[in-house]
Amino acid sequence: MNKVKEWYENSYKNAGFKAQRRYPNEELLRFFGKYFFDSHSNHGRKKIKVLEVGCGSCSNLWMVAKEGFDAYGLDLSTESLKLGEKMLGFWETTANLKQGSFLDLPYEDDTFDVVIDVFSLYCVDHKDFSLAIDESYRVLKDGGLFFSYTPSQNSDAFKEFAPAIKLDESTLNGIHRETSPFSGNHYPFHFWNEVEYKKTLMDKDFSVCHMESISRSYNDRHELFEHIVVHAKK
Repeated sequence: MNKVKEWYENSYKNAGFKAQRRYPNEELLRFFGKYFFDSHSNHGRKKIKVLEVGCGSCSNLWMVAKEGFDAYGLDLSTESLKLGEKMLGFWETTANLKQGSFLDLPYEDDTFDVVIDVFSLYCVDHKDFSLAIDESYRVLKDGGLFFSYTPSQNSDAFKEFAPAIKLDESTLNGIHRETSPFSGNHYPFHFWNEVEYKKTLMDKDFSVCHMESISRSYNDRHELFEHIVVHAKK
């Protein structure tokens, strides 16, 4: 994880808020709409504890906090968390932010009602991604929800990965092809096969409630990058 931390510390230090989008992931908004926005009132939401792993500069978390949930964010990068505090302040809201690793979450068992992964757990190899799922399961309460938005092996970046090399059957040593989306991300980059991902979650006693794929084109439609969206319940 040291290589990942170094990359993101430099990215956030050099690019500031441009290192990440400023507004929430659309699929995350759909997730909250499906499970929590059945009324216009946010009464009672403060009792719902929501953790985002890899929260970055809080482009998702400010929305979670603004909507009245008890928001927590964890990130490996101290530079990102400095920006996150500014982001939360801009939106006149607060969240409990910590520096740490999603491979060893600094929270007690059965703490959260929701754990969010928006394009964050992917930056480890297959073994560690599995460990990160275990950690997410551990800190969730019974009946808690896990949201995941993570790269799919249907992406051209995975299918045509050279000159990158595979660290395992699901993980590249980065995106090294210059014409690929996310080129320059030179750290472990994990892609799931959707069938394997669902089986893995179910083997870990998650109930998979929802699974979809979201794809978009890059480079004037010459490149396709796909994400898998999962809603799972403990």
